[in-house]
Amino acid sequence: METTKGTAVITGASSGIGAVFADRLARRGYDLVLVARSADRLAQVADRIRSTTGRKVDLLPADLGDAADLARVEAFLKDTPDVTMLVNNAGLGGALTLFESDVDQMTAMIALNVTALTRLTYAAAPEFVARGSGTIVNIASIVAINPEVLNGVYGGTKAFVVAFSQNLRHELDGTGVHVQVVLPGATATEFWAAAGRPVELLPSEIVMTGDDLVDAALVGLDQGEFVTIPSLQEKQLFDSYETARQAMIGKLSNAAPAARYRAAA
Repeated sequence: METTKGTAVITGASSGIGAVFADRLARRGYDLVLVARSADRLAQVADRIRSTTGRKVDLLPADLGDAADLARVEAFLKDTPDVTMLVNNAGLGGALTLFESDVDQMTAMIALNVTALTRLTYAAAPEFVARGSGTIVNIASIVAINPEVLNGVYGGTKAFVVAFSQNLRHELDGTGVHVQVVLPGATATEFWAAAGRPVELLPSEIVMTGDDLVDAALVGLDQGEFVTIPSLQEKQLFDSYETARQAMIGKLSNAAPAARYRAAA
């Protein structure tokens, strides 16, 4: 067995994108700590990875929407010195309209997609900074920049992930800690059934496999990308989007209202 690259902690690792990340990172030489609600499903993923890679795989069953469980994972991140990567993948989705959705379920979505991701990042980042190295991968979604599709609360939570990652990258510049935010498009996982729209109902030409999604995300990570959108074929489109955003920086706060907002004399 090759020397370990440290331990990668992956949330939402019992299936889908998280399970593929676990497989790929183990093959890259990471030991793993897998986090998800279902201990049985985590064990199946872990057994498969151990048998194919020989890496050490530990389980940390936890419902990240539960404050006590979340606190246990936070404590683990703070107290485990060999953690070198955090993949914030756990999340809930929604495909129903706002007014078709249950507000309590929307609140639970915010707790997982926003609060849990934030708290786990707060737990890991100071340790990474102190060591001068580490990687944080936050899984957002294309709905972060296209909130008109799917559910508005879901889009809002993923927009938070992007904005939070942008600021995190800015604050950690020069510390040796790398931040990546990944924006998947439609991906063939259990997400869609849980969100209320089976993936089989989507046009096949817009649905990427979980394997291809994660492999592309890791190529982006290797290339030092901050934002990785695996399904966007024309990279210049996002570059233009970001250039326009950057052009507004420094011009968004002013003592005087813009001329178009001044009342007629």
